[in-house]
Formats: sequence, structure tokens, C-alpha cells
Amino acid sequence: QVQLVESGGALVQPGGSLRLSCAASGFTFSRYAMNWYRQAPGKERELVARIISAGSFANYATSVRGRFTISRDNAKNTVYLQMNSLKPDDTAVYYCNTNFSGASYWGQGTQVTVSS
Repeated sequence: QVQLVESGGALVQPGGSLRLSCAASGFTFSRYAMNWYRQAPGKERELVARIISAGSFANYATSVRGRFTISRDNAKNTVYLQMNSLKPDDTAVYYCNTNFSGASYWGQGTQVTVSS
């Protein structure tokens, strides 16, 4: 059974940093790309960052490029999202996602709130 469990969300002041983690189980983690999405209240879910299976290439939404870094540890079956220089517009529920064999898998999400 595929499971994705996010953690690390919190309330943080503008300009602060957070690191989100997503622990994966139930599939061969090292074979698949992993994604971080976010959804703010009243907005559609958007792709924030994606990392390929080997971890050697990633791409980012324009809104977070240069501030966020996605990484993965295939030995620990975990993907991370390091978020720096956080802005109020980054406030959202952040979700971990992967897709394979015609199915899409999601975690339960972790809340990130950027506010003074």
C-alpha cells in the first residue's frame, strides 16, 4: 500500500525558512519522480517542485525558483522541500505526490502559514 506522509509544516514569519519532509512507503521509491504541490485557500493546487528518480535534476515553479530546493534521500525513502525567504503568498497546504502505473498518489498535506 502506497503511503506518503508529510511533516514539517508550521507558522513562520516572512523571510523565515522551513524544511518539509515526505516519508514514502509501499513502493520502490528510487524508481520514481517525486513532486511537491501546494494549495492555498480558494486557489487551485499547483506544482511547486519536481525531482527525478536519481535526484540529479529538479525543476521549479517560477514563483519559488531560487528560494525553494527539492531534494531526496533514496536510502531513507524521503523527499524534502527546503523553503527559504518565505513570503505570505507561500501560505498553503503542501502535498507530496508521485505517479506511476497509471495512478496518482498523495499525502495528507502539511500546513505552512507565513505571517507576522
